[in-house]
Amino acid sequence: MMLAALRAAWQGRARFTVLLAGDADPAPLIAAWQAEHADGARLHLIVLQAEGPLPGMQRHPQADARVTLDWLVAPAWQGLSELRVQLDAVHLQQIAGHDWCRLLARLCVPGAILTADALDAAQRHGLEAQGFAFDRPDLARYMSRKPMPPAAPAPARTAVVLGAGVAGCSVAERLCARGWQVSLLDQHAAPAQEASGNLAGIFMPILSKDDAVPTRLTRAAYLFALRYWQGLGGVGQAFLGAQCGVLHLARDAAHAATQREIAARWGYPADFARWLEAPEASALLGYAAPHGAWHFPAAGWARPASACAAMLDAAGPRLQRQFGTGPLQIAPDADGWQVQTAAGATLARSPTLILASGAAALPPLAALPISSVRGQVSHLDAAHAPALSLVVCGEAYVTPLHAGVACAGASYDLHQGRALDPVSHADNLARASQLLGCDLHGAPLAGRVGFRAVAPDRLPLVGALPAASQAGRSERLRDLARQPGLYAALGYASRGLIWAPLMAELLVAQLEGEPLPLEASLAEALDPGRFLLRARRKGVS
Repeated sequence: MMLAALRAAWQGRARFTVLLAGDADPAPLIAAWQAEHADGARLHLIVLQAEGPLPGMQRHPQADARVTLDWLVAPAWQGLSELRVQLDAVHLQQIAGHDWCRLLARLCVPGAILTADALDAAQRHGLEAQGFAFDRPDLARYMSRKPMPPAAPAPARTAVVLGAGVAGCSVAERLCARGWQVSLLDQHAAPAQEASGNLAGIFMPILSKDDAVPTRLTRAAYLFALRYWQGLGGVGQAFLGAQCGVLHLARDAAHAATQREIAARWGYPADFARWLEAPEASALLGYAAPHGAWHFPAAGWARPASACAAMLDAAGPRLQRQFGTGPLQIAPDADGWQVQTAAGATLARSPTLILASGAAALPPLAALPISSVRGQVSHLDAAHAPALSLVVCGEAYVTPLHAGVACAGASYDLHQGRALDPVSHADNLARASQLLGCDLHGAPLAGRVGFRAVAPDRLPLVGALPAASQAGRSERLRDLARQPGLYAALGYASRGLIWAPLMAELLVAQLEGEPLPLEASLAEALDPGRFLLRARRKGVS
């Protein structure tokens, strides 16, 4: 019955958004859509389940780019309160309670259909009170007369992206996958020449007792990155790296006790995270792990520059590359934005400009509290590197040998020198030695320096840039004035490798007016306007 009702509703629709709440299987719906839509029509499917192995929203990239599938694990009321969508159809299957009826109605467009396998009297009464008219016990239509918000003007599907590190390359690829024409510009002669030029980046989740915002965001980004990279061809296949696993060592007995509490409270599936006591952790590491460790079996390391190359290849012919431009400047014009060389020569114009280079000294970024933090990675040759089969981390990290080099680091330095610093090198070796209980101090000075763009809360800045001069007395992010056509994807700090794919997906969803790949509260935690709003609430101009 559900499929029959949906088939009737989606005829002739260029976009169709469906919520499956409960235990419904999305596979038959996806197969039916694909069988009936040979054109570019898009299906967005959100599956809301009260229970699952990991809480929160997870986007599952599909082989068919016309289909987007999100899984949201949360109680019905909580999950619906986190959605910012316009639903064309809803199917309810074995969903408990009825406190969610008002929230569901808020998300439905007038005329949206609702199907259900079994509603109790309280649920049916609650839905009817919110404007659902039932033709049958299992079929209703949302008849509210609430005015529809005006449709956002369709964007001119061209964009300029500044910065060809992991942030910019991810944005460029995700835009091209949606059919945009993209110009990617970078002052360097090749991509990934700033912080993305390190030999190895670590990808892993973080855990916390309260499952706080950084934990939830990092988990969503990590899981999306694994699926996204698999779509590119896989870590170690499409680009250099290895899903060799990461072992995160406990610092001391008190830290280990907290980790055991986290393990007991959240019960993570073993393929995501497993707490190991000292004997098992030591055996896996090959060195002493006296306080135990978390094992992330699907985590590992990857070479960011290689990942950038894979993303640029995936972008295909819709991507135009302009590298080696030298320093760039931007200015508004009649068509939106123009990008110029330092000498004033115009390189690109577009209604949409995305700033994805945290190192760029551009006026729109001056009002944002982004710091440039020096990070030095030490390179250990085969004669001095520890024998590791997986990445080990704690107060530092050390990677396994690859092509005769292991990476250890990375420093957080106050100075801005680009030359290798013996003091930073010694500090990296000291922390790595303490981590593994061995002596690495004899390793010669070798490595690389990069500069991370870091916000005060260590979270990225993704979305439309605020117009600071017009902020007025705004108290909510949605009321902040924005600079038309100007967006940011930056501030990825030390986690650019895993932040980049999901942040790009988030930004493109905002540009396209699609459902977001994150809960609303998490997307707001990334909004570039958050710092301006906080300052105004504190009375700081």
